Amino acid sequence: MQFIQRYPTLDSQLYHHQAPQPLTQTIAGHFNQALAEQLQWTEQEQAQWLDICSGQRCFDEFRPLAMVYAGHQFGQWAGQLGDGRGLLIAQVQDKNAQVIDLHLKGAGKTPYSRMGDGRAVLRSVIREYLAGHALNALGVASSNAVGFSSSTQMIQREHLEPAAMLLRSADSHIRLGHFEWINQYAPELLKDFTEHCIAWHYPHCLAAPSPILAFAHEVIQATAKMIAQWQLCGFAHGVMNTDNLNITGSTLDFGPYGFMERFRPNWINNHSDQQGRYTYQQQPSIGHWNLWIWLNNLMPLAPAAAKEQFKTQLVDCLEGYETAFLTHYQQGLCAKMGLPDFHKDSFDCALRFLRILQAEQLDYTQSFQRLQHQHYTALRDDCLDLREFDEFLQQYHQIREYQDHDALTRLMQQNNPIYILRNHMAQTAIEKAEQNDFSEVDRLFQLLAQPYSRQSSLERPEDLAPLPADQAAVSVSCSS
Repeated sequence: MQFIQRYPTLDSQLYHHQAPQPLTQTIAGHFNQALAEQLQWTEQEQAQWLDICSGQRCFDEFRPLAMVYAGHQFGQWAGQLGDGRGLLIAQVQDKNAQVIDLHLKGAGKTPYSRMGDGRAVLRSVIREYLAGHALNALGVASSNAVGFSSSTQMIQREHLEPAAMLLRSADSHIRLGHFEWINQYAPELLKDFTEHCIAWHYPHCLAAPSPILAFAHEVIQATAKMIAQWQLCGFAHGVMNTDNLNITGSTLDFGPYGFMERFRPNWINNHSDQQGRYTYQQQPSIGHWNLWIWLNNLMPLAPAAAKEQFKTQLVDCLEGYETAFLTHYQQGLCAKMGLPDFHKDSFDCALRFLRILQAEQLDYTQSFQRLQHQHYTALRDDCLDLREFDEFLQQYHQIREYQDHDALTRLMQQNNPIYILRNHMAQTAIEKAEQNDFSEVDRLFQLLAQPYSRQSSLERPEDLAPLPADQAAVSVSCSS
């Protein structure tokens, strides 16, 4: 690997150096060789992946560290947080010359663990491993993972579970909450920290008249695009706290997430979210709220003679969030529908289709597949309100009548996955893995690597099946 020293060059108040605490009797889980090669792992490093992914081997070139940050959780100030069970064990340059963080999750207690034990359970590690892999294959900006390990060591959650470690990769682990911690506990670091964030992640902003405003604009735009991508593939993050969003607009921190099956925008997939703050339908507005909190933490950087003007300019940056989100979402939804995004009625027609899915409680992914393959009768047969469906279909055909159907079909194929990570698929893989059988993890890893292509040799009927009508949608525990 080509090691890069970035985060350790910051003020030492922002992190704590420590080595990982390996688990006992490590068991090989799964290894993402393609990602390791992209990160320029040598053959020797690949051969030692289990030692690296279980905390038994560190690198002389990089001293592991835990980051400190703060955040708002469920809308309330939570104070100091930080890497309570994870360590940044390396920063490396990949084949595209991009600097990537390697973060070991489940690596033991740190000064920021609070009441935690510093460990991660196998089920949550598998869910994160597969979800990051799935989102990357769907084209959604996200962390990924090089591999994970299991062990015979048991840790207590709702019950005793196997402990595990995950080696996560991400373009940045700097969260909106980093700025909250600095402003609360070390405000003298804000200027230098922000300058480093700009130089590392948005260097083109350095040439702008106000690099800080340009930086704010870029973070807002990237976040809006990411959340639009979530909405389009039916992904619900579940815990959109300010400490769980980073500054590059890539998905981070998989807890009680879920890929939507029945189209229920108000589905609560996190059973700790009693008020439904982080439901699928709330994600765009919560993204806006989080960014508003973050922008307030940039105010101390305002020029002394132009504080009010700077505040107005930050507000102007945030006003671009809604436009950016709607632009990405509208274009993406029209592509999923096979409708030209320039037609004045396309977006209205697409939203009409979503209202039908919601009213009829139809499967989100399967319904778009049926539309793509013109299985209109199958869609209609699942509807109770036939008049509404027939009127939608009439409008749909009218908009498409004089369009390039081949081009629109290609768009649909590129934007409508055949496979998503349904909760029951992940659960089956977890149950087998808890018996030290990782074959189902491997099957899903291969299947989800090509979500837009039919893979008859790998797929099973239950991979495509919608949730049975008499089965409730899953709500996942925050404990991990």
